Amino acid sequence: MHRIDVTSGPAAGEHSAWRGGPLRTYDAQTRAAIAGLGDRIPGELVTGIWELALRSTWSGPPVWFHGDVAFGNLLVRDGRLAAVIDFGCCGVGDPAGDLTVAWTLLTAGSRTAFRDALAVDEATWNRGRGWALWKALITLHVTDPARAAEARHTLAAIVEEYAAPGR
Repeated sequence: MHRIDVTSGPAAGEHSAWRGGPLRTYDAQTRAAIAGLGDRIPGELVTGIWELALRSTWSGPPVWFHGDVAFGNLLVRDGRLAAVIDFGCCGVGDPAGDLTVAWTLLTAGSRTAFRDALAVDEATWNRGRGWALWKALITLHVTDPARAAEARHTLAAIVEEYAAPGR
C-alpha cells in the first residue's frame, strides 16, 4: 500500500480514529489508563515505552495505511496470509499504526522476521509499539474477559520485547 499514489487519499482523522496521525492524540488517554491501572501494570516501564513512542515522530511523506490490521481483518488460507479486509479506517499519513499486529498477533520470533521483512526504521517501530500499547491499556478496563485477555497478551508482548537485551 505504501507505493500507491496518495494524491486523492483521505488524511488521518476522525474516520480512522486518528490512526495515521500523531500518536500524541492519545497521550492524555494513555496516561490516564496507566494511572488508573495502578499496580496492575509496570507503570514506570510502560510510561517509558509510551514516552519513547511519542519522541519517535513521523517525518516522512504520507503513505497509505490500513488503520485496522487486526486478526479479525486477516484471512488465512493453508497457514499463509491470503487477504486483508475492512478498509473502513484507511487513509494517508504515518504507517506506524499498521504495525500493531506485531504485538497483538505475532510471537517474538515472527515479530523479528516481520520487522526485518518490512525493513522498518527504529522510530516507526517505536510508534507502532506505542499504538499497540495505547490500545492494550485502554482495553484492559473493559469487562469483556476475551478482550481483556487479548489486551494482557499484547501488553506482555510489548513489555517483553522492550525489556529484551539488545532491543
